[in-house]
Order: sequence, then structure tokens, then C-alpha cells
Amino acid sequence: MKMSDEKQINADRETVWNALTSPDVLQECVPGAQDVTGSPEEGFEATVTQKVGPVKATFKGTVTFSEMEKPEKLTLTGEGKGGAAGFAKGSAAVTLTEKDGGTLLSYDVEAKVGGKLAQLGSRIVDGFAKKMADQFFTRLEEVIEGPKEQDEEAEAEKKGWLKRLIT
Repeated sequence: MKMSDEKQINADRETVWNALTSPDVLQECVPGAQDVTGSPEEGFEATVTQKVGPVKATFKGTVTFSEMEKPEKLTLTGEGKGGAAGFAKGSAAVTLTEKDGGTLLSYDVEAKVGGKLAQLGSRIVDGFAKKMADQFFTRLEEVIEGPKEQDEEAEAEKKGWLKRLIT
């Protein structure tokens, strides 16, 4: 399955790049992530628990970065094994472009599943994959910008959390 989308983020490309390559931010943004460790140069190891239709599984897997051209583009490639539930593989080509005083984040995702997950049917799996990608990039935007509807003091505190994390 393939999908593409884009998000306008109110931050410079360097900030968005640093967030995308931070294990703490990735753990915060990946739905169901329990543990993300590693570095962009060596790759990340992750544990993620998700429910797809009637199948709930804990996936242990890796994420590697390639085609890195800081702060313009990178490709994330991941693979996870969920025991009897099966496996998931995917990649996301991410491009960061300066636009309207912020960063336009564009992504092209390709994902594959096998095992019990594949037996659920493409409609369920495709819907789940789209939901996961949307949640990840929406959460990334919130981590960088701060939650949308919040008072200014709490928002400043949230932005301070990110700056401390990625600097």
C-alpha cells in the first residue's frame, strides 16, 4: 500500500529535522511506542503495541535512516515482527521545504504486512496504515508547535520541552 500527504509546520527546517531524528520525539509520536532507542546514524530499535482490527500485537523492530540530506530530506525504513500476528515493513520518504515562514513536510509511505495481519484484508490494513501515518505526523506537528488550543504559558512550556530535547 502506498500513500502521500503533507503538513505545514510552523518551525524552521532544522527544528523539524532534529525532531524527526530524535529517539525521544519518535517515541512520543509513534502511536503505541513503548521504547525507542538508538541514533539516526546507527538506526533505532523500537517496541510498539498496536491493535489492527481484532489482532493486537507487540512488534519489536528496527528503523533505519538513509538518503539523509540535512535538513532537506531523508528516508525512514522500518521492519517489525509481531510473533503470531505477523510482520510489518515500510518506508517513508520525507522532504522538508521552506514555505510560508515554516516548513512543509511532505511524505510518501509504502507499507507491507504479512501473517495474520495480511489475512485481515487490504481495506482494514490500508485504513490502519493511513491512520498510523496521520497520527504520527499530526503528533510530530504538535510536539514541535505545541498543542493547538492551549493558553500561551502552557504552550511556551511545551515548546521549551522540545527545544531542550532536540538541542
